[in-house]
Amino acid sequence: MTDKDQTKVKRKGTFRSAPLPVPAATGVVLAGEELVKVAVAALEDVKAQDIQVIDVREKQSITDFMIIATGTSNRQIGAMLDKVREAVKAQGVKPLGEEGKGDSDWVLLDMDDVIVHMMTASARQFYDLERLWAGAEQSRSASAAHHSPENTHEHFTKLNKDQE
Repeated sequence: MTDKDQTKVKRKGTFRSAPLPVPAATGVVLAGEELVKVAVAALEDVKAQDIQVIDVREKQSITDFMIIATGTSNRQIGAMLDKVREAVKAQGVKPLGEEGKGDSDWVLLDMDDVIVHMMTASARQFYDLERLWAGAEQSRSASAAHHSPENTHEHFTKLNKDQE
């Protein structure tokens, strides 16, 4: 057997599964409300607008909280994503995934217990996630009054008239 053949044999049993997540050096892994506080603080640092936290624990089992925030441009949404990712990584939390990076109007950051939706104002109005999750406990910043159910958007008023 040559040296080349021996290396093939040696490599045969070296495959391993992916490593498990390692907690931060502090030993404390953030979850739930603490992770929401870190994400909201990061969003506020980059001037995200209309930050809303929705408690969806009673509605479904995929996640505990959803954070919805508006950015004024795709570039700001990218900065929001970067800032939240950096802030949670600094606390020892590794995001599970990101969707919509690049030139998208809607970017999502999944951190298991918390999902952060960062959108342009037009995407937020069109998809209206707040209305979708109506009934779930919501907390809204004071500047987000125009997204409240009492203040119906022109689009939905027209849509409702057309359906009658």
